[in-house]
Amino acid sequence: MSSIKIINEKCTGCGLCLGVCPPGAITLADRKAVIDLDKCTLCGVCIGSCKFNAIKILRQAIIKEDLSGYKGVWVFAEQRQGVIAGVVFELLTKAKQLADSLGTYVGAVLLGSKIEDKADQLIHRGADKVFVVDCAVLENYIAENYTLAIVGLVNKYKPQIILAGATTTGRSLVSRIAVNLYTGLTADCTGLDIDKDRKILVQTRPAFGGNIMAQIISPNFRPQMATVRHKVMPEAEEDLSRSGEIIKELFDENKQDKRLKFLDFVKEAISTVNLAEADIIVSGGRGLQAAENFKLVEDLAQVLGAAVGSSRACVDSGWIPYSHQVGQTGRTVCPKVYIACGISGQIQHLVGMQSSKVIIAINKDPDAPIFRIANYGIVGDVFKVLPLLTKKLKEALRSRNTANV
Repeated sequence: MSSIKIINEKCTGCGLCLGVCPPGAITLADRKAVIDLDKCTLCGVCIGSCKFNAIKILRQAIIKEDLSGYKGVWVFAEQRQGVIAGVVFELLTKAKQLADSLGTYVGAVLLGSKIEDKADQLIHRGADKVFVVDCAVLENYIAENYTLAIVGLVNKYKPQIILAGATTTGRSLVSRIAVNLYTGLTADCTGLDIDKDRKILVQTRPAFGGNIMAQIISPNFRPQMATVRHKVMPEAEEDLSRSGEIIKELFDENKQDKRLKFLDFVKEAISTVNLAEADIIVSGGRGLQAAENFKLVEDLAQVLGAAVGSSRACVDSGWIPYSHQVGQTGRTVCPKVYIACGISGQIQHLVGMQSSKVIIAINKDPDAPIFRIANYGIVGDVFKVLPLLTKKLKEALRSRNTANV
């Protein structure tokens, strides 16, 4: 581990380093500089200020492993009760592109109980190899057991890259895997590419509240790992003519983490369709003013057969569960139609919905940022616009149904 030290024989206690230390980690004691290692960030500014060369940073040497033996782009095939998550098929699209750039194969890792028959779905969507660990212990997701299984696979087969969905499961799992493998991990990526010269993964994600897009690399360790948001990439097309290799591996039940026991999975009751899969989303923001006013959004969503979304402000206020949150710290969505009701359009929210095909904004402030990206805008009071819009849509649907009869 890197560290910093004061060479007491050279330090004169002049105090020049105190004024330049950004975190204020340096003090004087007995006419000698003293560094608080809990505050020090090893920025090195103090070294440049010292005229007596009395400060030294001890950098940990990076031991470079031979990375030539790592091959393959893997996707964690998240599933629940035998149903593979939609984000997996999106990741297979990107995995295929990355693998082609590297001249390697696409792998999928499928864990669970009695799920071997699902391997063909992954092959038909682009996987060349499917690593199946079918075991009763893995029937229900427990992060520690899944980590043990995947770390074992990685140590045996040495993939170059591992991708997972930025879901609740994916986020909790891959962070544990990265720590166990002593490798890097970039969370919530919106873009992935290969540096053609260095043949390494370039991971792009929003940073500083979405104001910049950061590009992150992990050149010295393998595998390179990333979680990717749902709906930022197209799903891989199903090709029933594709063939691939199914590799069965065992999980040593004696190694399972016995501190944990699965009791039950309680699924949240959602009155409307799934947010991530919805073609139409109606979202409410701070402009609704109170939890009970979300009924205006829900009524419109019900007429349209839409999902109900929310800005972070509403979730933080306890008006609606987190599962409905759209934005940088919530869901990334890409519906055909996104209706923003009383949402000002802060960058954190726009990051999660700006790729929607058609954006309709309703806000009483004509200068609200949401109007800058909206295809259609209604400047008006949501408490007047939403009931009227819902009423007109109901009448239109009723008239159409009557005509069809």
